[in-house]
Amino acid sequence: MADPAAQLICDADALRDGGKGVRFEIQHHGETAAAFVIRHGGVVYGYLNRCRHVPVELDWQEGRFLDGDGDYLICSMHGALYLPDNGYCVAGPCRGLSLQSLAVAEREGRIYYLPQADGA
Repeated sequence: MADPAAQLICDADALRDGGKGVRFEIQHHGETAAAFVIRHGGVVYGYLNRCRHVPVELDWQEGRFLDGDGDYLICSMHGALYLPDNGYCVAGPCRGLSLQSLAVAEREGRIYYLPQADGA
């Protein structure tokens, strides 16, 4: 990985389409924040682990961010539904808002968080 600031999250094979995500921590605005990555449609996406309605973590069990069909990210508290590919809320109390996306990359069989690309 050429970027020395890149943070290794996990091996790429830890993420499967529609499967469990991987939680990790980042520095966000000077504080430690929970984050996660998932794979959807063959692409890896990263987000802060924080619902837009109430600042609670999304996963209803460790690493379980997607609904039963693997179509939507779902909030553990109010059931808000977010599109996995852009974090946009399509149902629930935060409809029309989006999760905070994070710059992530899949390279050489590993998943990385890229803090410099996020301005972190």
